Amino acid sequence: MAWSKMRQLLEGFLCPTLYGRVEYCATSYRYLPDKAGFCYITVNKKNVFNMSDVTTLIRWYQTEQEIKNEPNLIIPIDNEEIEAVRKDTNGTVPEDRLVVIARKRKISEYAKTLLSAQSALCKSNFYVLANMFLAASIEESIESDDILLNILALVDRRVGKKRLLSMTENMKLKHPIVQYFYELRLSAL
Repeated sequence: MAWSKMRQLLEGFLCPTLYGRVEYCATSYRYLPDKAGFCYITVNKKNVFNMSDVTTLIRWYQTEQEIKNEPNLIIPIDNEEIEAVRKDTNGTVPEDRLVVIARKRKISEYAKTLLSAQSALCKSNFYVLANMFLAASIEESIESDDILLNILALVDRRVGKKRLLSMTENMKLKHPIVQYFYELRLSAL
């Protein structure tokens, strides 16, 4: 789906009191070698939630290095993960290296999970999650662990006052940016 159509659909679901205040923006530059682009959500023309392709890989690498160099962090590797590495390498890797490779894969997964939790999403993630939001029910988006799905659901016109007020306790456990959009929506009631 083209960005203009997706933006139109997303803004069509906005709560009437937030229409014009909350905007979804995406830019991309055709002539840059890495075709970097930015997606961000603005509130009152101020960028409050940024998804950047340029810095995500750098932060992912930094997070991966921090996890790898943390002496107190123990990452357990089970036999299934070792067997998956053995299968991927066709049995040509020595046994002691299989554990190292499996540990490295698990560290990368943890780094991705941490970045996602810290809201360091990229433009391609925004497109995927926006399509998921448009296809799923509002309940699935509200109950999701994904930050962007929570934000899109909170500013949605299908979420009424009664449901918003009943979510107060659950919002205390959410990411700070989700709490920000929750407060924004409460102030718009």
